[in-house]
Amino acid sequence: MSDNMTSKPNGPSEPSDTGATNVGKDETQWERDLLNRLAFASVNEQRRTRRWSIFFKTLAFVYVFAILFAYRPESWQSVGAKASKHTALVEVSGIIAAGGEASADNIITGLRAAFEDSKTSGVIMRINSPGGSPVQAGYINDEMRRLRAEYPDTPLYAVVADICASGGYYIAAAADEIYADKASIIGSIGVRMDSFGFVTAMEKLGVERRLMTAGEHKGFLDPFLPSNPDDVAHVKTLLDGIHEQFIATVRQGRGERLKPDERMFSGLVWTGEQGVELGLVDGLGSASYVARELIGEEEIVDYTPKPDLFEKFAGGMGTAMANALMKVTGGISLR
Repeated sequence: MSDNMTSKPNGPSEPSDTGATNVGKDETQWERDLLNRLAFASVNEQRRTRRWSIFFKTLAFVYVFAILFAYRPESWQSVGAKASKHTALVEVSGIIAAGGEASADNIITGLRAAFEDSKTSGVIMRINSPGGSPVQAGYINDEMRRLRAEYPDTPLYAVVADICASGGYYIAAAADEIYADKASIIGSIGVRMDSFGFVTAMEKLGVERRLMTAGEHKGFLDPFLPSNPDDVAHVKTLLDGIHEQFIATVRQGRGERLKPDERMFSGLVWTGEQGVELGLVDGLGSASYVARELIGEEEIVDYTPKPDLFEKFAGGMGTAMANALMKVTGGISLR
């Protein structure tokens, strides 16, 4: 049999893969297009969300600031808005400390501006403070007495809000007269030093204190070491000396108006009503009352220097840190 007999007969040709390949490419391209559209849609949605978020945050920010700047007691004006004879106001609010709103630099700046204005008929120092640094309070007291002597025709009144204790009263004592609400808290004529003792706690934890100093008493009142009686006696002398300065300042300012009472300089506090009986306060009344009835100019212009928000935040942080450090290290304060 010949080899030709073994060859396969010619039949119909087999189907080609070209069509299937084209269909697969079309499906892949469609999927890519869909994924691209979904990705772009997601990005656009995120952008829109971000824009609206920024818009509403900005709107809220502007709204809050508008309220803050718009708020002002009806009878009070800012320094820039003064037009005629008026009562000047200087606020002492919060802890009296260097770098804060109630620092000597800040308060004295407002006082000088108030007295130097020819349209000022009288000055009110409105105090709402539990006290603070005896040095800062002393600076303010000295400047108040100097301004009273330089401007004898301009009366200076202290008006107590919620509290006028310790360093706050140290300041108030320099005014011509002091007024308060019947429920105001006043007094606390004394000096204190705050500290802690961790000796027993360290012993229980097995912690050893290693303090190196040059000077026999350089580490006195270290809260991690047992107190030394000699150091305590020395600090007591310091506190007594500052207390005597405080008493002398109050006597100088109040004079014969103080009633004889052995508790007067003990550090106790009283209500405004009790303060009138003790001679610590001259009468009951608000800043508006003093402006209207005593000074005779109902219009009140605020001369208190106002820090911007950043300065206020930084100053508040600084004051908080200073107070915390004072408590740990044993700083002296009129509180």
